Amino acid sequence: MVHAYILIQTEVGKATAVAQSISKIQGVVTAEDVTGPYDVIVRAEADTMDNLGRLVVAQVQLVEGITRTLTCPVVHL
Repeated sequence: MVHAYILIQTEVGKATAVAQSISKIQGVVTAEDVTGPYDVIVRAEADTMDNLGRLVVAQVQLVEGITRTLTCPVVHL
């Protein structure tokens, strides 16, 4: 299983709606509004890195109100 944090910037005033929409996507563990340079932080999981990429590109990035995403896969060193 591959886990990642997805850091999301949204249009002004859209963070809550974006987090609510993303939380309904299969593979999303949590989606929370935060303060700072990002507006929403998501924890997601998939069975492979390719499927994680598909989750981000084909589902998360299509949510209305998102302006930018940064995906940070979790590594075990």
